[in-house]
Amino acid sequence: MTEPTITQLQPMPEDWRRALAVVAHPDDLEYGCSAAIAAWTDAGREVTYVLATRGEAGIDTLEPAQCGPLREREQRASAAVVGVSAVEFLDHKDGVIEYGLALRRDIAAAIRRHRPELVITLNHRDTWGGVAWNTPDHVAVGRATLDAAGDAGNRWIFPELADQGLEPWNGVRWVAVAGSSTPTHAVEATAGLERGVRSLLEHRTYIEVLTDEDPETYARNFLTGNAAATGERFGGKPAVAFELFSR
Repeated sequence: MTEPTITQLQPMPEDWRRALAVVAHPDDLEYGCSAAIAAWTDAGREVTYVLATRGEAGIDTLEPAQCGPLREREQRASAAVVGVSAVEFLDHKDGVIEYGLALRRDIAAAIRRHRPELVITLNHRDTWGGVAWNTPDHVAVGRATLDAAGDAGNRWIFPELADQGLEPWNGVRWVAVAGSSTPTHAVEATAGLERGVRSLLEHRTYIEVLTDEDPETYARNFLTGNAAATGERFGGKPAVAFELFSR
């Protein structure tokens, strides 16, 4: 009896200069794909982060008015570790983000503002691999990002954006979804993995509430384990996986 063939992941496209990563919360990118982002910024590519919320509802022991600014600071520090200096917040309410026109408009505006060729987001499906239920915020932001990549290029969708000086941008060539249970592509994580770990560790306040494990051990085990598992489908090298949608 022959062993089943493992479907190999394809390398991510490299012929781009600007990326925009759009997620719901501080730490979403650090759990999802910061090692890949480190590799991209090392290569001279420009990556900007846009977060729908400030993660203000994420720590039970902190009131949102205290938690939001703290998590924003942690996110900016985390982004800097992997070479990202531009971090924007859309100020939707954490935990109750609604998929709809307002969210699509805000993300389309960000795409028009930054003019990326690659847009990155997080798993927009109901579950994580059919095992764990996803959060409504992830679903709403991921789905709205996929839609906004098209909205951004259509002059007659959200025409008020052009009135604000944000002309249509139809240059998005791909949307890459991190954390997908059906990935198609990957980026080698060898060079960026250590900074990915340090980037996740910048969310120390959140991690210390999330687990009793030592934060560094927790972050390292989580990211290296995922990278190694992905690497089994990417030539045996540690990797970060994406489901890539071409446009």
